Amino acid sequence: MSDLTCHPAHPPVLVRSVEARVIGFDDAWLRVRWRILGAGKLVVPAFAGKGRAEGLWNTTCFELFLQPPGEASYVEINLSPSERWNVYDFTGRREGMAERPMPREPECTMRKGSDIAIFDAAIPASGLPTLPLNHGFTAVIEEEGGVKSYWALSHSGDAPDFHDPSCFALPLAAPGQA
Repeated sequence: MSDLTCHPAHPPVLVRSVEARVIGFDDAWLRVRWRILGAGKLVVPAFAGKGRAEGLWNTTCFELFLQPPGEASYVEINLSPSERWNVYDFTGRREGMAERPMPREPECTMRKGSDIAIFDAAIPASGLPTLPLNHGFTAVIEEEGGVKSYWALSHSGDAPDFHDPSCFALPLAAPGQA
């Protein structure tokens, strides 16, 4: 599990921690999980049905970044508990953004209890860039009252920036080795 850090300028209300990890990777799917502790006031977007959507980060949203080592290009995967999603290719840091074709839609599942929430996603492996890859998990967490906190592996600026390469520096193991 990778412990994500909350950006200090945007503290949560009740959320105590956000953790994320790869839970499986084979020739068909990359499976990832985020776990939120202190989820009592978590805002979970209503079911909207599968499909691409823009602006998912305006409420609770989970993101995965993938980058070939030593390259400027990277992929951003946005996943919502509403089951909406999007995947973008970037040619450089916040440059050259274009929707990435995917062979099928990701599968998303949200489970929420009184204190814990778990978000699982399965992303089609054939839609991912070629290995080797570095990766990083991020999350936008909205709590009741419109309070948003921003979680990533690291934060280096005064404002949250999930596109900072330091946010996606974990090696992604080849299928079957996750």
